[in-house]
Amino acid sequence: MADVLFIKTSSLGDVVHHMPAVTDARRALPSARLVWLVEEAFAPLAGLHPGVDAVVPVAWRRWRRRLNEGATWAEIGRFFGDLRERRFDTVIDTQGLLRTAVLTRIARGERHGYDFSSAREGLATLSYDVRHAVARDLHAVARNRLLTAAALGYAPDGEADYGLGRAALADPAPRPYAVLLHATARPAKEWPEADWIALGATLAARGLDLVLPWGTPAEKVRAERLAAAMPSARVPDRRPLDQVARLIAGATLVVGVDTGLLHLAAALGVPLVSIFVGSRPSLTGPTGTGPIVTLGDHGAPCGLAEVEAAVGRVMPAATPV
Repeated sequence: MADVLFIKTSSLGDVVHHMPAVTDARRALPSARLVWLVEEAFAPLAGLHPGVDAVVPVAWRRWRRRLNEGATWAEIGRFFGDLRERRFDTVIDTQGLLRTAVLTRIARGERHGYDFSSAREGLATLSYDVRHAVARDLHAVARNRLLTAAALGYAPDGEADYGLGRAALADPAPRPYAVLLHATARPAKEWPEADWIALGATLAARGLDLVLPWGTPAEKVRAERLAAAMPSARVPDRRPLDQVARLIAGATLVVGVDTGLLHLAAALGVPLVSIFVGSRPSLTGPTGTGPIVTLGDHGAPCGLAEVEAAVGRVMPAATPV
């Protein structure tokens, strides 16, 4: 039985985009043991994939904020020691960054990654035993699938399958609701608050309650400000990502800007309208089996009327979960 270690640590969108590669690997190697090394905040989500046998959480984000503390270095030492104790047949770094290359180098096994022209950070390739060429202009999902297939010796086939069952994950709800993903890591990706408020009124008029998730204190303040100006809106408590996945899976509709939860909604097949303002959807836009309309582009934001029209296009295709 082959032991395979995937190294894809963050961010949330990158983690979601790696899931079809895990599905492919499970189908090609049904008896293999698949282990995923991932940032600790995303570990609950990685664990939802039925093809994953074990999840190894890493606290890179937390460590880098506390490098002046002795306890941090002690924790890092224990983590590296535990990682070195286990030998894998194949180690695959689908991230291609220096920080993931460090983890790849520490892991024991034949190390695979992108070649210099394919990696996001070329120096990361120094950590790999085997390097693979994968075009940089492909969508992230395709890049992950191709690299994983090359490392494990098969050809990816068919449409991307994220391995997540919407019906099995969905939380039951007394009323249909829409999830509004208003928050994103960079202000340049945000959609105007006035447009969110107007859209909220439109969706409420269609009989939908509104749910506005958040991830940081600043995002919570924004969510509460928006919800106060919308009918039938609520701001949920912050939850682990597996519970957030259940919240999104139960939604009738998701509308969101370019953020990790947008890609999770696409992976779950929820009817989706995605709004791009400060990034390009051609490389990292949402892909999935559900109805998706993607609007806007880097430097070319869409207006309220376009989003409302897109809602009308995906809503007829929305079915109860």
